[in-house]
Amino acid sequence: MSEDVYVLGVDMIKFGRFPHRTIDGLGAEAALLALDDAGLGIRDMQALYLGNVGHVTQFVGQKILQQIGQTGIPVVNCTNACASGATAFREAYLAVKSGEFDLVLAVGVEQMGKGLLGNAGGGDDGIPREGLLGSRLMPALFAEVGMEHSRKYGTKPEHFAKVSVKNHHHSTLNPKAMYQIETPLEEVMGAEMIAYPNTKLMCSVNVDGSAAAVIASAKKARELGMGRAVRVRASALTSDRFTQRDLTLPDFNTCTRDAAKIAYEKAGIGPQDINLVELHDCFATAEIVHYENLGLCGEGEAGAFIDSGATYLGGKVPVNVSGGLLSKGHPLGATGIANIYEVATHLRGEAGARQVEGARLGLTHVLGLGQACAVHVLEKV
Repeated sequence: MSEDVYVLGVDMIKFGRFPHRTIDGLGAEAALLALDDAGLGIRDMQALYLGNVGHVTQFVGQKILQQIGQTGIPVVNCTNACASGATAFREAYLAVKSGEFDLVLAVGVEQMGKGLLGNAGGGDDGIPREGLLGSRLMPALFAEVGMEHSRKYGTKPEHFAKVSVKNHHHSTLNPKAMYQIETPLEEVMGAEMIAYPNTKLMCSVNVDGSAAAVIASAKKARELGMGRAVRVRASALTSDRFTQRDLTLPDFNTCTRDAAKIAYEKAGIGPQDINLVELHDCFATAEIVHYENLGLCGEGEAGAFIDSGATYLGGKVPVNVSGGLLSKGHPLGATGIANIYEVATHLRGEAGARQVEGARLGLTHVLGLGQACAVHVLEKV
């Protein structure tokens, strides 16, 4: 499994809310966009890998083929929490890298309602988290990670709020983001409190969306043309390791740190070599913590890192130039491949007003809390 693997085509729809559309129709739109981007058709694809969370029992991958062409190819439907799309991409990547296929299609799609993710029950695992934590809703859990970081390192609410200011600003440069609005620091901090320290403007947006990528072997990429190809330098997928801490407070860090370590080692690089990052900013507190988890700064330095401007467009390592989940939106199954689209677009030099100049290596990160973390490193050819 030594041959290189490339992204030949990649695209996404503009995220939004589409209650009158079907899940397979949304996925089919992104699939056709990616095929068009590669200059290929569904008859050229040898397999399809689909990432989705909410409709996993509905064989969404097969239904997408009903929309764009039923050619009899194998279809794999993946669900892996927020990492579902990234998992589908990784399975497609591994299928090509193994030599089984030369051209495959990876699609991520989600259709979500409004409201909060998670539930208030105690679960069926015998651990009474409701009594220990107070809530299993995602805003509460990610509020806890922010408060713990504050306790350990003195991180201030302003540091978390600056993530939203930055990502909302970046979104004004991305026509495919759900929202494209500026939110000054005072507005972010003065917004409705959801779970301290995260206000409403520090929470990701539940939206509908889809993204897709055409993945090719080196042989096929050379045959079709390498002009806009992007190399997949590394792919890593992890799940949580057991720790005593998990019995009372979820471990937000180890899963990501493990995946990042594997990805850097596979790529033969370090975090200092990365030119841009799309990471899982489901809440502003999460982005701060993941600066350290991905090695972008030292332990306890994330507050100073955001203060320095390093993660803004034009900074040392721009993070979430797409607007991130906070503005672009977070359709669970689509997010992982949408992140691939964003980084690939910069590596191709096609990101327009938000272009990270001179970008050669980019990293994508998606975390399904307690379930899965996927990290991919992409390289300009």
